Amino acid sequence: MASLTIRNVVKRYGTVDVLKGIDLAIAAGEFMVLVGPSGCGKSTLLNMIAGLDTITDGEIAIDGQRVNEKHPKDRDIAMVFQSYALYPNMTVEENIGFGLEMRGVPKPERQKAIERVARLLQIEALLKRKPSQLSGGQRQRVAMGRALVRDPKIFLFDEPLSNLDAKLRVEMRTEIKKLHQRLGTTVVYVTHDQIEAMTLATRIAVMRHGEIQQLGTPREIYDRPANTFVASFMGSPPMNLIPARLVNGGGSGYGVSVRRPDGQDLELALPEANGAYARYVGREVLLGLRPECISDPQSLNGASNAIQQAECRIEVVEPTGPDVVAIIEMGGREVTARLRADAEARPGERTQLAIDMSKAVLFDTETERRIA
Repeated sequence: MASLTIRNVVKRYGTVDVLKGIDLAIAAGEFMVLVGPSGCGKSTLLNMIAGLDTITDGEIAIDGQRVNEKHPKDRDIAMVFQSYALYPNMTVEENIGFGLEMRGVPKPERQKAIERVARLLQIEALLKRKPSQLSGGQRQRVAMGRALVRDPKIFLFDEPLSNLDAKLRVEMRTEIKKLHQRLGTTVVYVTHDQIEAMTLATRIAVMRHGEIQQLGTPREIYDRPANTFVASFMGSPPMNLIPARLVNGGGSGYGVSVRRPDGQDLELALPEANGAYARYVGREVLLGLRPECISDPQSLNGASNAIQQAECRIEVVEPTGPDVVAIIEMGGREVTARLRADAEARPGERTQLAIDMSKAVLFDTETERRIA
């Protein structure tokens, strides 16, 4: 395993900046996930790490050694693509060992490496099959085996699960996580799926328009999003962003006032007396609350000491199995609440809901950045 350093990397096509000065330091053994919507530049960055695309400006270093001018084969990296890219006329065994054969690795040594990887991925029974005889998940395991057999310094994954159905994606996600825990190899993983990012990463870089919006652990990204884009992109359902007005609660600190459908204001106290709030008193802000922070009183009973209750009208109910997603209205917007599976909630009815303000975050309406 190796460290990876990306310093002020720029990628420009003509007058269009695809990457606008990316800085990223990835420690040896880390699982870094680059996540963002299509076109944000994450796959372009991965291709430049691999040497498959040139860098307009900046530097990429592996274990402190600059690799900008190095050919892909000399960077000691292995890449797993979205498409499996297996040779259809070769068996699984031949596909896995082909790269070693091209490097002149002796057959006995090659065979040992193939068997080791096959045991690791639990595909020993598939070695004599052709790709056409494999399922999608099995093909992806073979593609991973072809990368693993080389024992590279860094693994690069470019949306490797996007071609799989939902059930297989979950299974392969688990396999990739177990594989990283066993091997401890440095991984850079690209996806647009925020669930993959949250479950796999040790750290996440959220990208948008060629820039990193936030870099942090999954918990940091989820609980303390840097701006409204990160708040709405990470999480399913996403964070609620509710128009509100910041008020001074006097001796009790600060609070927010949210307009309800009946025209009355709902006053919600903020648990922290954040010093940055002072200049926003009386101003419009966006109140960020995750759906699980708005629930039935039984679900949030004792969850924190910042629970407040409000009567809300249920607009839509969506049972999901383990819980119920309910749509209510607050601040003139549809707001998502997450209730327990057997909660009594019916469209058109008013019911008492609990709001956990302990994880509330506020955003500036103009800059869209979190108010620290």
